[in-house]
Amino acid sequence: MTSIRRWLLGWLIFGTAAASVVAAYAIFHTARREASELFDYELRTVALSLPSNLRGAADGAQPEPDFGDLADDRIVIEIWDRSGASIYHSAQAPVFARLPPGFNTVELGDAHWRAFGAEQGERYVQVAQPVSVREDLALQLALHTLWPLAVLLPVTIGLVLLVVARGLAPIGGLSRALATRSIDSLEPLRFDGNVPVEIRPLVEALNDLLQRLNTASQAQRTFIADAAHELRSPLAALKLQLQAASRDGSLKGEGHTLERVEHRVNRIIHLVQQLLTLAREDAQPATSMEPVSLRRIGEQAVSDFSLLAEMREIDLGLECEGERMPNDTYTVLAESHGMSVLLGNLINNAIRHTPAGGRVDVVLRRDGERVGFEVVDSGTGIAPAELERVFDRFYRGEGAKGEGSGLGLAIVARIAGRHQLALSLRNNIGRAGLSVAASGLHAYDANPPASGAS
Repeated sequence: MTSIRRWLLGWLIFGTAAASVVAAYAIFHTARREASELFDYELRTVALSLPSNLRGAADGAQPEPDFGDLADDRIVIEIWDRSGASIYHSAQAPVFARLPPGFNTVELGDAHWRAFGAEQGERYVQVAQPVSVREDLALQLALHTLWPLAVLLPVTIGLVLLVVARGLAPIGGLSRALATRSIDSLEPLRFDGNVPVEIRPLVEALNDLLQRLNTASQAQRTFIADAAHELRSPLAALKLQLQAASRDGSLKGEGHTLERVEHRVNRIIHLVQQLLTLAREDAQPATSMEPVSLRRIGEQAVSDFSLLAEMREIDLGLECEGERMPNDTYTVLAESHGMSVLLGNLINNAIRHTPAGGRVDVVLRRDGERVGFEVVDSGTGIAPAELERVFDRFYRGEGAKGEGSGLGLAIVARIAGRHQLALSLRNNIGRAGLSVAASGLHAYDANPPASGAS
């Protein structure tokens, strides 16, 4: 599992340590180079500051000149006159050959020496120092320049740990706020302090999700309450019918008790079927589109409801408009079962609200690359004030007839929403009845007709 804290700490500490190593390397070598330049300056200063009367072999007859701390640096001094004869040489020091003026590095025995020579009037002065001594002193000086960096590195790492912990604290607070919530607590998240700009989109997205979950939970509770209410009435009526039939013995007679019981049972069966269909549509997260024949679905739906229409003396038929060819299949991209349920609910709703002798027409339409359909009946229609509410669950208008459950159009709206269909519901103009149209299905033709065919 990827950890933001470990990722930040790892890269920051590694980057800081790597940068410190590079800086230490650069500082160390710069300090050594500058120390070497200082020692060269020291040799030159010694050579130019020697007294003019310095003579002798420095074997005890004449004391060594006092150079202060320079004596600890093992400096060897040699002086020659104009003829090349040695007039001074440091005591107990190796003998050097005369070198060209300026700085030179020579090897004497197993050691390397750094020397400086200069002409001074009637004499030639040469000062030398072991390279090992210079390197030891340069190393000590360079190490002295690194101690602030050695102190700064752990302080920086500690500061990184503190800053990362403080920077990620709001995320930890958000996690704790969510972890301590009960399963029923869907209120938006609120913080006492200001929310950092970086996690504000996350908080807003979580609040939006909580709001949608709260809406879905409320809808579920409302649905369960409405379903319980709708089921309670027919079940109570059925119980009363059975109790009355048991008392008067009509279950054994020729009365209408059995007919009323059967009617109640059929109503309950229809309601349960509608509830299960609606629950199935609510649980459907997305629609798997595939080519289906809208004409075949319409013919099957008309055939399924033909017996009900015949019993109610209603003329039920299927019409096709805008056909590309004879027997156009009206193939569209849709979910077959959902379209069958949608069209079936519209036809069933139209038949139930159409009086005897009326008609219900299912009209398929093609408009370019779009295909739609319309169910037109000759019933009583819907009051204009109720047109916006008929898609609500369990809603039945004041003038509604029959034993419907009030879920048919709610199911239609849910399926249409999954298919991104535009639903249009209006009363017929100039005649009685209602028209429900669905449009927006994408036409699908594996072999479309050639545009230049004659």
